[in-house]
Amino acid sequence: MTATAGTPPNSTPTPIGSINSNPQLGLSQGYPDGSGAAGDKYALYLKLFSGEMFKAYESACIAKGTVQNRTLRNGKSLQFIFTGRMTADYHTPGTPILGSGDPPVAEKTIIMDDLLISSAFVYDLDETLAHYSLRSEISKKIGHALAEAYDKKVFRTIALAAREAHPVTAAPGPEPGGSVIKLGANNQYNAQALVDSFFEAASILDEKNVPREGRTAVLSPRQYYALVSQVDSNILNRDYGNNQGNLNSGDGLYEIAGISIKRSNNLPFMVTGAGTGGSAGHITRVNGENNDYSGDFRTSCGLIYMKDAAGVVEGIGPQVQTTGSDVKTMYQGDIIVGRMAMGVGTLNPACAIELRAEA
Repeated sequence: MTATAGTPPNSTPTPIGSINSNPQLGLSQGYPDGSGAAGDKYALYLKLFSGEMFKAYESACIAKGTVQNRTLRNGKSLQFIFTGRMTADYHTPGTPILGSGDPPVAEKTIIMDDLLISSAFVYDLDETLAHYSLRSEISKKIGHALAEAYDKKVFRTIALAAREAHPVTAAPGPEPGGSVIKLGANNQYNAQALVDSFFEAASILDEKNVPREGRTAVLSPRQYYALVSQVDSNILNRDYGNNQGNLNSGDGLYEIAGISIKRSNNLPFMVTGAGTGGSAGHITRVNGENNDYSGDFRTSCGLIYMKDAAGVVEGIGPQVQTTGSDVKTMYQGDIIVGRMAMGVGTLNPACAIELRAEA
């Protein structure tokens, strides 16, 4: 077996990107319907369960806060407005100033997807016999499932934004669209190629007048650790302490070229699996998705973006529901449901850059 870049030659790595390559993981269909309000008898259970679910969701959700977020009320979609550049002209004496130089405007509508749920049935006898807290463990899993679905939608949308033209095309535009940086074939774990891509991305964003605040990169865990282990120590962030401590903690790399770095298994990373009805590497739409997150992600291997690249509309934030006493008596257990309603769409493609492992 040929060693992967960044992997010692005598090691046998696990299948690289095995989680990333499953197109529909966390966004599958056919969850059972377990809606219902908790009775007073189980109010404390629900509060404890909700708190643990929220903690798990917040800790696992990488994309939260890195893109624009709006709360949706009394509607199924939300409009975002784009404005293009304005010009400055010389004034002719005696000529009235009429304010006729308004910037060109375009509109983007993001639609709410269908209700996303993650549910489990907790059997009373299992709880009695188990030597650990079933509810605590299930609460974490539900929080992670919702966070995973959130991240997958956001990251796919940013990758698609990097391939788009800007919606504002009128003069003095057109405004710049998204960008793709090619690392070279099979260079997805090449640390030097990744470092070079960060500086190239910073240059591209600067040239497009994208603000420096809020720039984020998301890589796969193996890419991140390849950077920590292979690049020169002058890239390691001194805020974490000395270099040796950084390497020991695994958190030695905070940012490159002013771009903060996150790692996630929820990127559409080098997708090899096939979505429903699609070919290898292509993620297809599933029922319930009212926005289009589909695309070809065979060589996609990372994202660099500023928060205006995508927008999230939330109608229902992460919530927990559990069945009441009547259902508990009938089934001798509780159905516990975590739910969320949100949608993601591209906004300003100039703020999105996709990394690809291709020549």
